[in-house]
Amino acid sequence: MRILTREAALQRVRKLERRGSELSKLEPQVRSIVEDVRRHGDRALRKYAQKWDGLGANERVRVSAAELEAAWTMASPQLRVSLRQAAANIRRFCERQKPREWRKNGNGISCGQIVRPLESVGCYVPGGRHPLVSTLLMTVIPAQVAGVKNIRVVSPKPQTEVLAAAHLLGVREVFRIGGAQAVAALAFGTRLVPRVDKIVGPGNGYVTLAKKLVSFDCAIDFLAGPTEVVILSNAGRAEFIAADLVAQAEHDPAAIAIFITTSRRLAHDVSAGVERIAGENATARSSIARNGSVLLAGSREEAMVWANRIAPEHITVEAKDLPCIQNAGSIFIGDYSAQAAGDYASGPNHVLPTAGVARFRGGLSVLDFVKVITVQELSKAGLRRISKTVTYLAETEGLGAHAQSIRVRFSHA
Repeated sequence: MRILTREAALQRVRKLERRGSELSKLEPQVRSIVEDVRRHGDRALRKYAQKWDGLGANERVRVSAAELEAAWTMASPQLRVSLRQAAANIRRFCERQKPREWRKNGNGISCGQIVRPLESVGCYVPGGRHPLVSTLLMTVIPAQVAGVKNIRVVSPKPQTEVLAAAHLLGVREVFRIGGAQAVAALAFGTRLVPRVDKIVGPGNGYVTLAKKLVSFDCAIDFLAGPTEVVILSNAGRAEFIAADLVAQAEHDPAAIAIFITTSRRLAHDVSAGVERIAGENATARSSIARNGSVLLAGSREEAMVWANRIAPEHITVEAKDLPCIQNAGSIFIGDYSAQAAGDYASGPNHVLPTAGVARFRGGLSVLDFVKVITVQELSKAGLRRISKTVTYLAETEGLGAHAQSIRVRFSHA
């Protein structure tokens, strides 16, 4: 793992600030898929699902209730225990996240907010070599806690473990589709796949770009790219730090793994540890070779500045440094807060912003599945108290009808 001293490290930080998803080359193909599903519905959806998602010619797009139940029955005892514990921790965290309704009265004006869930959401669970059960938990549970009635899961070639997790959570609508075609089906609706109000969850470049293209027809969470990890430490355990860097690097050959420190000795120990731990893990070795760096800062303050400029998806810091972190998807504190714990079972969500999006938003949460609607009720006396202010400001903006709508209420008083 490369060790970059101050000037080279600063150049690396500047480059990371400008990072983004290189998806433009995929846009013509993705746009074609999205428009095909928009125009031709299930015919186009099944065509792409058979071509890319492994859907059989006579296989149903929607997974049956019997299949979901059978998957749970076939699940190993350890998988059941693990899913239950992870789900319980995630649900407990989500319950604490849920916004509260309130109302305050004063001088004849009562104002407050009510919280209403979205009617329907689509949760994207990526396919791949291994079943991503954690993504199903992380996208479905906050929607359930928010009170969303209709939760639809899409996943290409969903494996038995994913179906077992869906059964545990009581998900009734699971579809064997993925890619841009699944996103389009959720956004526009087809006969087989009802339309949703919002699509959440990570995916590959096709999924990400499709979410971008449908974002004016259907709400989305955010555009997520390859995994990112930053660890900021001057006195941590080198083997722990190296292990976390490799753990996140194994997600994707394009993952970004950064260690920031002021300690030259720790920098060398972590670098050597990463090379040793990565071993035969081809994905981790590839991402570290392409995007892994140790950045040697001149001071603790400079290290903090670099970390915030990078605005990473995951960051691990020492407890004393927590107040200094302003931009991050999720923060892990201390030697035993392994980032993998957050990926699965500690409680906070693992669907997190990448590519600097952490500058302006956090990870997926219950807040993504509700509408906070303001409420106001004015008495005649309350309206009278602010009537001059409202009419003056309305006339200042040239909106005479606004002003008259206030005056008319007192013209016969």
